[in-house]
Amino acid sequence: MADHYEVLGVSRDASTDEIKKAYRRLARQLHPDVNPGADASEKFKSVTHAYDVLSDAKQRQKYDQGGGQNGGGFDGQNFGNFGDIFETFFGGGGGSTRGPRSRRERGQDALIRVELDLAEVIFGTHRDLEVDTAILCDTCKGSCCQPGTSPVTCDICRGTGSIQRAVRSLLGNVMTSSPCGSCRGFGTIIATPCTTCSGQGRVRARRTVPVDIPAGVDTGLRLQMPGSGEVGAAGGPNGDLYLEMKVRHHDVFSRDGDDLLCSLEVPMTGAILGTTVTLKALDGDVEVELRPGVQSSEILTVKDRGVTKLRGSGRGDLKIGIQVVTPTRLDHKERDLIEQFAARHSAPAPSLSHYQQGLFAKLRDRFLG
Repeated sequence: MADHYEVLGVSRDASTDEIKKAYRRLARQLHPDVNPGADASEKFKSVTHAYDVLSDAKQRQKYDQGGGQNGGGFDGQNFGNFGDIFETFFGGGGGSTRGPRSRRERGQDALIRVELDLAEVIFGTHRDLEVDTAILCDTCKGSCCQPGTSPVTCDICRGTGSIQRAVRSLLGNVMTSSPCGSCRGFGTIIATPCTTCSGQGRVRARRTVPVDIPAGVDTGLRLQMPGSGEVGAAGGPNGDLYLEMKVRHHDVFSRDGDDLLCSLEVPMTGAILGTTVTLKALDGDVEVELRPGVQSSEILTVKDRGVTKLRGSGRGDLKIGIQVVTPTRLDHKERDLIEQFAARHSAPAPSLSHYQQGLFAKLRDRFLG
């Protein structure tokens, strides 16, 4: 086997930098990309093997002592992988490109907040929303060119969208590829841009978007309208439009899922004797019959008068919490009547019991909150 120092053309006391410089010089001469001859290929393997041994301090010491003649571990079968290494560090030498990129891009999504009254939520509603967005240019129809013209092939990259350059490297000239700076990688140039959209293929404008909002939506819910967002550059596909719901506070009714909640103040006499009350609900009048002796915190349920369910079928219920109102001001005659009633009605004395927060209290807390 040839002496490694002789292969590299350096003395046995050469420094690491001298060995490196010698290797670089020989590699530029013998690399297969520069010198395709078979003899050069074999010499390049020897040069590389010699450099692997002498550039490593431990292997060089063994070699100098005569115990590492075959050190370095260079395997000629792996020589073909140098091309992959070049591609990794220098961007690919084969000249293959991905082709020009398209001017058409998908438009961005848009988010609009929609405020609804509670009454609109029960059955759903229709809205015509005014949206400030990008729409297709009516002059060029997304071509970006002045009518009657079209994009022209870039004379720099010849329509490929990329430029290939030979770059000098450690081991010779390597071909690299980068986007064309003239056409920005599109492969074509807009020689006469549309004056309406300035060559963008779209313009800003206000448009009306009709929306059917389903029943049962609630605050925070987002509805997606595919393809109703802004149009993309150069007439690209539209993005999506998202509607975020917000249900306004109502002075009387609140909501618990699909149920509507409210409270009904009943005078003491009505609670004692019973009565029938007509309530103005969100979707029409509701007649409620109160049995004699109805108590505060009782809940009256009116079936199917709540919110239409967003998923599934049917409606929730209307739940009415009873609050008996005790009179605070009585004239002498009224007081005498109450005292007579109390004397004839032997009610138990007030006593303590375990505190229970019934449904009515929860309804009231929700309403006041």
